[in-house]
Amino acid sequence: MPFNEGSIAFIGVLLLVACLIAMITRRFGWPYAVGLAAAGIGVASVTKGPVFHLSRDLIFNIFLPPLVFEAALQLRWKPFRRELPVTLLLAFVGVGIAASLVAGGMHYLVGWSWIAAALFGVLIAATDPVSVIASFRELKVEPRLSLLVESESLLNDGVAAVAFVVLFGLATGAEANPQNMVGSFLWTMGGGSIVGVLAGAGALFVARGTDDHLVEIALTTIAAYGSFLVAEHFHASGVFASLAAGLTVGNLGARGGISDHGREHIQSAWDFFAFLANSFVFLLIGMQMASAPISRLGGATAAAAIVLVLAGRAAAVYPLAALFSRSQLRLPAGYQHVLVWGGLRGALGLALALALPDIPERGAIILTTFLVVAFSLFVQGLTMPTLVRRLGIVRGADHPCDDEQSAPPLERPA
Repeated sequence: MPFNEGSIAFIGVLLLVACLIAMITRRFGWPYAVGLAAAGIGVASVTKGPVFHLSRDLIFNIFLPPLVFEAALQLRWKPFRRELPVTLLLAFVGVGIAASLVAGGMHYLVGWSWIAAALFGVLIAATDPVSVIASFRELKVEPRLSLLVESESLLNDGVAAVAFVVLFGLATGAEANPQNMVGSFLWTMGGGSIVGVLAGAGALFVARGTDDHLVEIALTTIAAYGSFLVAEHFHASGVFASLAAGLTVGNLGARGGISDHGREHIQSAWDFFAFLANSFVFLLIGMQMASAPISRLGGATAAAAIVLVLAGRAAAVYPLAALFSRSQLRLPAGYQHVLVWGGLRGALGLALALALPDIPERGAIILTTFLVVAFSLFVQGLTMPTLVRRLGIVRGADHPCDDEQSAPPLERPA
């Protein structure tokens, strides 16, 4: 829509709504993202102001870079590296298992073509734990579980986006050559990671010449958006690029790239950027849900999709977690239940659905994705705090805190 006085005023209204929802949900202990989506439905139902439509470009180019970068900025390298065997297996093999089960089910039960079912299976495998992580912070959930949920989500987002690009190529007529497919997958993932490391390192190198926190914030913003957009321009993964850039800045910045004065300012700035991005994306998701012609989608299709998505997540988490049952990386049963039920769907899955090529099932896939996202937010998201409490994985006052995992980003653990 045109950027005019009306749209600026409407943005202001949405920001005010986001602030009020943040205050209300925090007071009552409700998931923030769920409140935003519900508010978005309400705004779309009563307002006659300008309507913002979600699109692939809006999510990818505006909202996704700061969300991925801020989450990666929070991750401490040592505990992240320690959990990599688990998170890599869940992200790569887990996405494959979940996507395959969903694709097979949608093909045989609903009757979608194999390419449409495969595209849906891959895009819906991308999890978005924003609501869950916010609840974790309020409930003081054990640090290792928070790390597992967030780091696995970041990685499986990247894997799902890369796999979607490969399938997108097949759907639009690219040659189905296994060698080309593997090469495309490796370049998309590896190329994005390289771009991200270079962008993060470049930002830190320039930042060494200043102790002005405003310049340092600007440089990290360039790293976040620049890495994403450059990687996408060269047909690599913007998600992996921003992830790598955030990890680089967050961990190497503590070794001298970022001034002592600037670290706290950078963290506060990125908390704010993430708040803005999450606020607008979930409000827009709610507004889009209100206007989506969901009634056109059969109840059997919606029910089948929701059941298959949950079954696919369970089939990915429980067997893979069992592989670590006799190791130091063993995942307690409570952790596994949270990983399954906390695998919410959100912005990335919708962005990929909106980017689908012109295939006969495109409209049905978009509507089904909205329904799965709505279920995950309003059912899974709202019940997560209760599940966490009943599983007893909330850190008590006498629980020893893992300094490496809970230390503020951009700072060395004591």
